Amino acid sequence: MSRPRAEDDVTTGVYRSHWMVVPLQTIAVTLVFVALIGPILNTFGIGWVVMMTVAVVFGALAYALPAWWYGTFGLREDHLVVHSGLAMRSSREVPLSRLQAVDVVRPLLMQVFGMADLHIEMAGGDGSDIRLRCLPRNLAERMRVAILAHAAGLPGRSPEAPEWPFYRLPFPLLLGALTFRVPILLSFILLLMLATAGAVFTEPGVVGAILPLTLGLLRYFWGPLARYTDYYASLSSDGLRLRYGMFQRRMQTVPPGRVQAVRVVEPLLWRALGVARVEANVAGYAGARQGDSATLLPAAPRRRAFALVNELFPESEAAYVPLVPNRSPVPSMVGVDEHLFVSTRGLFCLVTEIVPVERVQAVRLVAGPLARFTGRMAVDVDTPPGPVRAKASCRESGEARRFLDALVEYGRRARVPSAGTERWATRSTLTRRPDAAEETAARPGSGPEGSRRPRFAEAEGRGAEREEPEPGEPETGRTGTFGTPAEGRTEGREDTPEP
Repeated sequence: MSRPRAEDDVTTGVYRSHWMVVPLQTIAVTLVFVALIGPILNTFGIGWVVMMTVAVVFGALAYALPAWWYGTFGLREDHLVVHSGLAMRSSREVPLSRLQAVDVVRPLLMQVFGMADLHIEMAGGDGSDIRLRCLPRNLAERMRVAILAHAAGLPGRSPEAPEWPFYRLPFPLLLGALTFRVPILLSFILLLMLATAGAVFTEPGVVGAILPLTLGLLRYFWGPLARYTDYYASLSSDGLRLRYGMFQRRMQTVPPGRVQAVRVVEPLLWRALGVARVEANVAGYAGARQGDSATLLPAAPRRRAFALVNELFPESEAAYVPLVPNRSPVPSMVGVDEHLFVSTRGLFCLVTEIVPVERVQAVRLVAGPLARFTGRMAVDVDTPPGPVRAKASCRESGEARRFLDALVEYGRRARVPSAGTERWATRSTLTRRPDAAEETAARPGSGPEGSRRPRFAEAEGRGAEREEPEPGEPETGRTGTFGTPAEGRTEGREDTPEP
């Protein structure tokens, strides 16, 4: 590993935005004034307009230059210090131990001028994030490395952690996945029918229906296509790294332990192709930021999708959690063991939700009037905000209570030895060999449909061999009767709670 250069050290000193911010802001204000110059020209004449334009230029420059000069930031030990404001000064000092994620965002215009935004997500939800805007690209990338090093408990001038490739999304797969969705296909068919009817009957009123339909297609088809083009995921000791974007390039880093829950979504048409989407609840992202950063894999082979889940939660595998079906018209299966809560639901769109038991925030029994009349209950598993809404629905009351007791006990035992997510450098679970990610997906049984032995049974004498899954057995896990979570898993374990 090469030693960091002196110019790469950003742990000392004071830094500012790119110097081009000053002329760009001045030009923007001047252009706005010129766009409104018509009424002024008719009233005062060309001489006054020129003088007022010069005054606007110098006024904008007089504000932009001091604002740029006094807007500084830097690292002070394990804190990020940000100073901003001209008339009203403000200082913000944030401990990097509360770091949740770091993103480098490069919109199209910033790419032209060599700039980038640095988005720093801290624990605390809305209002806790920090935006360092219009930085030189090299400075933004070096600050990201230094911030991650500080948060990991390493010296800030440590070099960037090496990464190993996990998955690159082919463009044909992305294009096909976005096309083969029922709403998109129906919209395309309706658009063609309207266009054909308008051409045959020469009816101009059809344009009123075609226009909003076309705008909707642009939003739900072109938007994801431009966003996820050139999608690349890699693993490192700093966590999961994602790079994507056609016009707005984004580099997203999710440190270890920040993913609170995961769901694997398989729409109806995607299941025929063996394709799935991976979404997650990430700590620190809230509101609109959660929706923008919830997707970890927009489209990938099913085996690769579950391989990512195994990388995010390396101490367990969702494939070996025994699942119990419910007795209702809408099929669903749930299961829990000492590591994971797993649920599958959906008739047309299959959704598999996976939550580590130590990250469950609350467990609730829910029963409406009709459910109480039929003796049914639902178990809601609360996690941080995000797309994952895990629950065990339509369960018999006794089964639901046993399920809740077991989940609470498993969570209590899992949280006791937990060391937290701060300073992860010496205990990261994502530090892999360069070929480890390939082995995860290439080995038979690496996905939920496989038959590979569980990790806790690989050591000699640690556990018993598992049986091969039956052809009719669900792909996401073994079925069984709830209340015997230790059955068929390991021998001689005394710490498995009885629900």
